[in-house]
Amino acid sequence: MEKVNITTNTVGLVFRNGELKRVLGKGSHWLFWGERVQRFDMTKAFAPEQDLRTLLAYEPLASLLEVVDVADNELVLVYQDQRFATVLTAGKYAFWKDVGGYRFIRTETAELEIDGAIDRNLLGRQPLYQYVRAYTVESFEKGLLFVDGKFDRVLEPGTYVYWKNSTTIAVTKTDMRQLGMEILGQEILTKDKAQLRINFTLTYQVVDLVKAVVQNKEFEKQLYVLVQLALRELISNKGFDELMEGKQGIGNAVKTACMDKAEALGVRLVDCGVKDIILPGDVKEIMNQVLVAEKRAQANGITRREETAAMRSLLNTAKLMEDNAMLWKMKEMEHVEKIAEKIGEITLSGGGNIVGQLKELFSK
Repeated sequence: MEKVNITTNTVGLVFRNGELKRVLGKGSHWLFWGERVQRFDMTKAFAPEQDLRTLLAYEPLASLLEVVDVADNELVLVYQDQRFATVLTAGKYAFWKDVGGYRFIRTETAELEIDGAIDRNLLGRQPLYQYVRAYTVESFEKGLLFVDGKFDRVLEPGTYVYWKNSTTIAVTKTDMRQLGMEILGQEILTKDKAQLRINFTLTYQVVDLVKAVVQNKEFEKQLYVLVQLALRELISNKGFDELMEGKQGIGNAVKTACMDKAEALGVRLVDCGVKDIILPGDVKEIMNQVLVAEKRAQANGITRREETAAMRSLLNTAKLMEDNAMLWKMKEMEHVEKIAEKIGEITLSGGGNIVGQLKELFSK
C-alpha cells in the first residue's frame, strides 16, 4: 500500500490496469497494489491522457466537470475570472466546476456576421485573429462588399470583420476624392487639315460607387475614351485659326459634351482644360513669321504716328514764329547757342571794330 496526499484545488484520479477506479479529493488516501494516481489542477482545463469520453462515463468524475461540446462551424470563447483565455474549435472539452471561474460564449461561424456579444477588441488578437477576415476602408474611400460573387452593400469608412468560413468575400475599394487624369499626345487634324498634337487634362470625382464599379467595367478606361473621342470630334470640326482664337473654351466644350455620359459612369466631371497644343515644325515656322510680321506692322504704325505728331508740332511752331517776331528771334538765338556750344575757339582777323561787329551780329 502507498499513502498519497491530495492538496487544495487538486483532484486525484486512481487507475488500475488503465481503468478509472476512484476520484480522490483533498486529504490523505491509500493506494492499493497495482493502483496509480494522476493529479489534476482544478484551476486549469481538464486535459487527461486517456480518452475523455471514456472517463466521463464514470459518474463521480462527470459530476465534477462541465463539458463543452463544440460542433462544426462553431467556436466557443473561454473566459476565466472575467478575462479572455482561449478559443475552442470543434471537439469535446471539460472544465472543473466551481473553481476556475469559467464562462463560455458560443458563436456560429457558418454565419458571415460576427455576434455582437463578442468584444471587437478580441478579434485582432491571437488566438481569435486566425478565425476572422478583416477589411479596412480608409476615410477617403468607400467599399463594395461582394458575398459569393454577388453585390451585397456599400461599406462606409471603417474596419469590418467577418468569420473565416466557406463563404467567399471580396471588398472592392474606390478613392472618393477628386482625381486627375491626363490624355496625352493626341494627334488630330483640324477642319482645314492642320495637324496638331494636344495634351488634355481633366479632374473628376466618383459620386455613385455602384454605377462606377458594379454597373460598369473599368470606368476609368471608359471615362478616358469618352473624353478622348469628344476632344477629337471638337478639334476636327474647327479650323486652325478658330481653334487658336478659342482654345480657352475647349475644356468647357468637352466637359459639356461628356457630362451626361460621365454621370452614367457614376462620375462627375469637375474641370477640363487643354494643357498643351503642339504645332508641327512647318506650321510653327509660319506662325512665327506671322507674329514677326504683325509686330513689325505694329512698330511701323507707332513710328508713323510719332513722325506725324512731330511734324504737326513743328508746323504749329512755325505758324507761331511767323506771327510773332520776338518768338522767331528767341528761336534764332537758341540755334546760335547750340552752334556756339560746339565751337572750341574763335580766331579774329582784320583791323575793324571786332566788338562792334559781334554786337551787331547777335543783335540782329
